[in-house]
Amino acid sequence: MAPSLRRVAGLDALRLRLLAGAGALERPVRWVAVSELEDPTPFLEGDELVLTTGMRLGSDDAKAYVSRLVTRGVAGLGFGVGLTHAQIPAGFVQAAEEAGLPLVEVPRDTPFIAIGKAVSDLLAAERYEQIRGAFAAQGRLTRAALQPEGMDAVVDRLARELGGWVLLLDEAGNIRHAAGGNGAAERAATLAPEVARLRAAGAPASLSLAAPDEHVVVQPLGRRGFVAVGSARPFTAIGHTIINAATSLLTLGLEQGSAPKAGGRRVRAAVLRLLLAGELRGANETVAELGAQLPEGPLVVLACDTADPDALVARLPCFTAPHEELTVALAPAAEAEELAALAAAHGRVGLSNPASTAADDLRAALDQAGQALVTAAPVARFADLAGQGLLSLVDPEAARAFAAALLAPLHAYGSRADLVTSLHAYLACNGHWDAAAQRLGVHRHTLRYRMRRVSELLGRDLDDPAVRAELWIALMFNPA
Repeated sequence: MAPSLRRVAGLDALRLRLLAGAGALERPVRWVAVSELEDPTPFLEGDELVLTTGMRLGSDDAKAYVSRLVTRGVAGLGFGVGLTHAQIPAGFVQAAEEAGLPLVEVPRDTPFIAIGKAVSDLLAAERYEQIRGAFAAQGRLTRAALQPEGMDAVVDRLARELGGWVLLLDEAGNIRHAAGGNGAAERAATLAPEVARLRAAGAPASLSLAAPDEHVVVQPLGRRGFVAVGSARPFTAIGHTIINAATSLLTLGLEQGSAPKAGGRRVRAAVLRLLLAGELRGANETVAELGAQLPEGPLVVLACDTADPDALVARLPCFTAPHEELTVALAPAAEAEELAALAAAHGRVGLSNPASTAADDLRAALDQAGQALVTAAPVARFADLAGQGLLSLVDPEAARAFAAALLAPLHAYGSRADLVTSLHAYLACNGHWDAAAQRLGVHRHTLRYRMRRVSELLGRDLDDPAVRAELWIALMFNPA
């Protein structure tokens, strides 16, 4: 929600003085617009704090100017003094008071840009709090899903989070559970035609319904049912995020009877998302409900590429969760090597450097563990990658095939000159003609001729560093 004009006007650093419209200070300020036009309204959307020095305005213009702003729905007017006007013309104060438009005086030493920055900071802070609230709500929904009541607990929690009502419906549109108000049967009957449309479509689509006093969202739960959510207010983007999180958990709950292992993976994935979002407390509480715990000290992330994730999870005595195409484990740093050896029995394993459970550290460790998997080793450590050299990361068979294809024109060349040997010497000497020619025992002009032939046969520019790098790698795997 955007900050109110009361909050903006009350910032001590801005030193704004309210002169009119005190009864409308709860209006939201969604942006600051600076304009010296006699009619700025074509460039406004509403809910702006309009700032002007009135360089084109006089007291006679006040009523029409204020009327236009009110019609456009602006949040308020800030009038800068000390430039065009020593003080706000009396006509503006009177017109704003009569129209109920908040009017604030902006002193000469308060730049308009300072007001814009202050509002921007408030908007960013509000947005951050909303996002934090959404993550916290997701954590509460996840913990509700782990309660004995399962899906019913999620429905009850969702209704409390949104301050509305929620219906959990089966695939035929019958009520499984309702929360957040009376009249569930009547609401289900009203939604029956819409649910039938979704069912007939056969696709995982959702729908939204809006009436003057109620807004409704209906989401499918796979092919096993639907959830309908209603509120007297339109759903915000954060509200939709919370609904989507609940929908995922409810879908999981419906599938758990036939796929309990898949359900467990979904819950552990939700815990990992909480950790990566910095919601450590919620993640710890959820993990406790699973009968497990996160490492208390430094941890190492294990990224496991396995064809049998369930067997791997059963083998590792630590927290595990699916992540993209991998299974990751959060192992205490002191036990990481031992657990990596256990995991290697089920596939390749990449180990990160030690990290904490802080979101930034954990994200970095997750990336490191995934990057370690670029090697073909059963157990690969991110810390060892730099010491192995670049060529150790290249698949030998693929590199030999690449080298044979790239160098084939040189091997097929019928001249007495050994172009491959000459190219090797030229690259080994970093393109220095004299040093390479001396190594080969030929004149530098002879070497220049040979390199021109190499360039012509390969169709490549030997002055290009990328071409030199490719040729050097090819010579390492196909020197003869």
